[in-house]
Amino acid sequence: MPQRVALELAVQDPAGAVIAAGVGARRVELCSALGATGGITPSAALVEAVVDAAAVVPSSDSSPILEVHVLVRPRPGGFVYSAAETDLMLRDVTLATDQGADGVVVGALTPSGTVDVRRMRDLVAAAEDAEVTFHRALDVIADPIAALDTLAELGVTRVLTSGGAARAGEGLDRLAALVEHSAELGIEIMAGGGVTAADIPALLRIGVDAVHLSAKRTVVDAAGPGGGDEAGYEVTDQTLAEAAAQALRTTVVS
Repeated sequence: MPQRVALELAVQDPAGAVIAAGVGARRVELCSALGATGGITPSAALVEAVVDAAAVVPSSDSSPILEVHVLVRPRPGGFVYSAAETDLMLRDVTLATDQGADGVVVGALTPSGTVDVRRMRDLVAAAEDAEVTFHRALDVIADPIAALDTLAELGVTRVLTSGGAARAGEGLDRLAALVEHSAELGIEIMAGGGVTAADIPALLRIGVDAVHLSAKRTVVDAAGPGGGDEAGYEVTDQTLAEAAAQALRTTVVS
């Protein structure tokens, strides 16, 4: 994809990575249980399978091989972690990068709702040369501008944010402020959170570096007794992914 703004798709399996590469996405964020939990750490075997898939699928425009960035989040809920949870996250970061992931997606907060500098420093160090994205924990921080300063100092590559809104399309003012401030810091702003193709032109106009969306649909498949409450599972939708890629290609920003 020739434009500066990157497309990242949240995927949950190798098939999603194939679709992402086919529409010209630059990255995937690999996670599990996206709809039910907002995303948690995928298994080591799933990371390996998606890294393998990304290495062989052709891109639509001969761009570099699709990057795989792995979400490291040990459980649903908030982002204040115990020592044991942090240790698990550090192990998962190491496993992901050892399996060839290009980056990890992490976030940790203090009980007072600020960036947990100590834990984030350890997570960035564990990632070594892999890129680090700070996820939407940023959207529950009272002062995201100050948080951006902290994350840049820690060596974080980018932040994923909706601008503090339920949907990125509703957080344009704060996103624009983050974009303006990021220019001084060398950290990327990736807009995500309920993004659809229709939101992309407005996001591009405020100057984000990347757009993130799940482009998913639910396959109805009742599990029966013992299978949980959800009557189905999520997959990456080819049509939604193509629509997002098309919006990135065709939007003209003055």
